[in-house]
Order: sequence, then C-alpha cells, then structure tokens
Amino acid sequence: MAIIGSGNIGTDLMIKVMRGSTRLEMGAMVGIDPESDGLRRAAKFGVATTAEGIDGLLALPNFKDIKIVFDATSAGAHRANWEKLKDTGVRVLDLTPAAVGPSCIPVVNLEDHLDDSNLNMVTCGGQATVPMVAAISAVAPVRYAEIVSSVSSRSAGPGTRANIDEFTETTSQALVDIGGAGRGKAIMILNPAEPPMLMRNTVYALVEGDPDLGRIESSILEMAAKVQGYVPGYQLKQAVQFETFTEENPLYLPESGNFTGVRVTVMLEVTGAAHYLPAYAGNLDIMTSAAMAVAERWAQHHSTTAENPELQEARA
Repeated sequence: MAIIGSGNIGTDLMIKVMRGSTRLEMGAMVGIDPESDGLRRAAKFGVATTAEGIDGLLALPNFKDIKIVFDATSAGAHRANWEKLKDTGVRVLDLTPAAVGPSCIPVVNLEDHLDDSNLNMVTCGGQATVPMVAAISAVAPVRYAEIVSSVSSRSAGPGTRANIDEFTETTSQALVDIGGAGRGKAIMILNPAEPPMLMRNTVYALVEGDPDLGRIESSILEMAAKVQGYVPGYQLKQAVQFETFTEENPLYLPESGNFTGVRVTVMLEVTGAAHYLPAYAGNLDIMTSAAMAVAERWAQHHSTTAENPELQEARA
C-alpha cells in the first residue's frame, strides 16, 4: 500500500499500519515537501519515499506491487490524483472530502462497497456522527439530523483548514445518504483552547411521531460498541437525551414549520490513540482508524476472492 500526503493524517496512518495491521504493508510514502516530517520518518522506517507527488509515486519501481493507495491530501488534489490512478488497477481510499467515489462509514455500509475502486471516507465528523444517525434511523424515521464537531485547532493542519467548506457539504450529504436522515446539516468548530481539547461531537436528530425510546437508545449503544471495535477512544460522554414536542408545545423549524415528535441528542468524545499526534487529535485518529479498517477488509475480501475460483466466477 501507499500513502499520498505526508502531513498529519498520512503520517499517523503510516505509523498505525506499521504498528497494528496484520494485512497491510507500507510500500511508499508520497509528499511534495522533501523536508516534511512524514517523509523523513518513512525513510527512517525503510519505506520508499518520493517528494514528487502522484507522478513520483507512479515512477517508483515498486508501484507495480501497490494494491491500495490512501489519499490524505486535499479535495482538489485528490481529484487530480484520481485521474492518474483510475486506470492503474489500484484501489483508492480517499481521506479528503472530495467525494469522487461512494462515501463509506465502515460500520454502516462497507459491505456494500467491497468491489469499488474509489471510496470516500467522508470526514472526521462524519465518521463520528453518521453511525449515530444510522442507528436512530434503523428504529424510526429521522426527519432532520444536525451535527456539531469541535476539534482542537492544533490538530487541524493546512489540508484540514483548506477543506472546511467541503467538510460541511460532504458530512451533511452523508447524514442523508448513509445516515438515513431526511435532511442533514454539519457544523465544524476549530477550538483554539489551551490546553487542547479532545474531539467532541453532538448529534441532534428529530424523529417524528411516538418512537420507542428504549429501542433507539439500545440501537445507539450497539452502534457505539461497533465503532469502538476500530476506534477504541470513541465513547458517549453521557446518557442519550430525549425531548418530546407535542401539538401543544411544538418545536419551530424555520425552513419547515412546527415539528412534533422527539429530539434525540447524542454527545460523543473521541480520544486519539496518540500514534503520531497527542491524544487530543481524535479527529485524525478516527479517520485513519476507519480507513485502515476499510483497507484491511478490502484486502481480506479480495484475497479470499482470488483464492476461490468459484467466487471469481460468480462475480464475473
């Protein structure tokens, strides 16, 4: 595998793969700044490196052995990179908000995309909150979902800052397309507080009618446990909150009028594994952890398919 982007996310992902993956092997680290810490670390680890971007990756002698490429650059750069990668046969995991390929939240829809060649990992806020919306949608229809992601300003590098507009658009769409909400809205906050704060996410979901609150809470807790399977620092900060709005006491929504039903509030915190940056960078950790989980499942799936001619024939 190769990583394009030798910044915070790419470097954290490299270290995570080298420390904890049983199916993935680092083949190349790609950047555009020869002095970047990510390229220096990769070279120290004996990983092939290039500071010539996508063209440098394609020119590496071992590129023919690369099966999976992680793109941890920016939305604009990913679109250009994909144009040069799409005919090479590699599978690409996009950690930018470019959304060129289908969006993927591992615990919600990964099994639907095992044969896709380009998957978008949405955003850190999407990886944290879409599973909660999906958990609620599995029990009752969600008319509207709104999420607020607050991350430490220190953990937001140049790529993250350049992608803030795409963050809101991509996350909002994922709340609908993957989470199942009728409408979605995402807000991102870069918090300059010192000492740096952990990643916090708040999910608001409006459920019409008289849903089974016990089933909703159980669904949320089950989903949180699944996410913890690959992001150990993911947790609910407090019990799920429910607020009921009746005909006598409706909630006014500026765009659609009065709402009656239940507002579900879920408060989350993500503590990073501190593989590269400190624990406050949970926004990086949830992205790299989710991407690694997808890549390992991809590797398992395609290894099984290659070893089983009957499966190959069935998929043909």
